[in-house]
Amino acid sequence: MTKRRLDFTPVRHKEMTYQQLAANLTVKDLRELTHGMVDTMLELIADCTNADVTFMPIDPEANDTFAAREEDKYLVWTLGHVIVHVTASAEESAALAAELARGVEYHGRSRSEVPWDTVTTIQQCRDRLEESRRMRLASLDMWPDRPHLENTYQPRPESAPIDPITRFILGLSHDDSHLGQIANIVQQAKAAR
Repeated sequence: MTKRRLDFTPVRHKEMTYQQLAANLTVKDLRELTHGMVDTMLELIADCTNADVTFMPIDPEANDTFAAREEDKYLVWTLGHVIVHVTASAEESAALAAELARGVEYHGRSRSEVPWDTVTTIQQCRDRLEESRRMRLASLDMWPDRPHLENTYQPRPESAPIDPITRFILGLSHDDSHLGQIANIVQQAKAAR
């Protein structure tokens, strides 16, 4: 089966909005896209070892503007760190999308992230990705047969309204934005073996 993934390039180049990209997507599409994304990440780490998970890559661009602690702002992320980060973000998007689809008014963030320093084996990374897949797909089971696609919110006054489908694909977009980072860490870790 071919992995289905969205091409976020037109959005990143400002040629299209997330809303336009999401316009014709269905819940069935979101399921297929979730499988495609998780399968892609699992393929990227397929040949990794436990040592690769905690390997400290070279990343001169490390800059986490949302770091909870100042000393973590320029922390270089390990493979385990990236995996828990992307899964937490996608699960948050999925949870918020399910609430919007059910007609619940947006009420803020809904984030829970596994402590990255507790993920030290490749099996933990694989398990985290599979757990995330299960959670994201389960969130789609919460959508009513007739989702409230008109239920939107604006994160900033200048932002376009975000509906349930757009909210869900924002998580996939975030995953997609870290695929290169995952591949780079894996490449560096393998070269260092």
